[in-house]
Amino acid sequence: MVLKVITYPNKNLFMKSKPVENFDENLHKFLDDLYDTMRAYDGIGISAIQVDKPIRAMLVLIPRQSQELDENGEFIAEQFKEDLLEIINPQFIELEGEQICKEGCLSVPDFYEDVKRAKSIKLKFFDRFGKEQILSADGLKAVCIQHEYDHLEGHLFIEKIGYTKRKKFDKDYKAKIKELKAKSEN
Repeated sequence: MVLKVITYPNKNLFMKSKPVENFDENLHKFLDDLYDTMRAYDGIGISAIQVDKPIRAMLVLIPRQSQELDENGEFIAEQFKEDLLEIINPQFIELEGEQICKEGCLSVPDFYEDVKRAKSIKLKFFDRFGKEQILSADGLKAVCIQHEYDHLEGHLFIEKIGYTKRKKFDKDYKAKIKELKAKSEN
């Protein structure tokens, strides 16, 4: 079932999520719904708080690059469910290096900006069955995990874009919301 994604400036996005305690059928159903939601919104990651559930659970599904080219001559990227990471109660063990990556967010639609993140990470977490896992990642996977982890801590990527860019974003975003409200009232 596809769930509703809450968007900025919803205050619930700034809540710190609570640890998952029960690794049961309710959690499994929720993770399945979260996956359906992420796919329906064309995301590569999503956190539980983005569907208004403040628990420390997130999904990451990085596309694989195929050898086929699209009509623009670019490699086609596809997502495969076997690559899905279900990350519960994560804790960073290591954050190393630095990289800048253009990020977007399902909860901040139609906005993309460069954000500085660690280049490689090591993470301890639990899977849907409560089994502890250790994961090392770099590149886009590391960026996505850090982005989703920030959601669990009650932070959005727009908090990392610098004062001037943030002021411009806030002004433009408020104008966009006002415009959308005016259109929906007509």
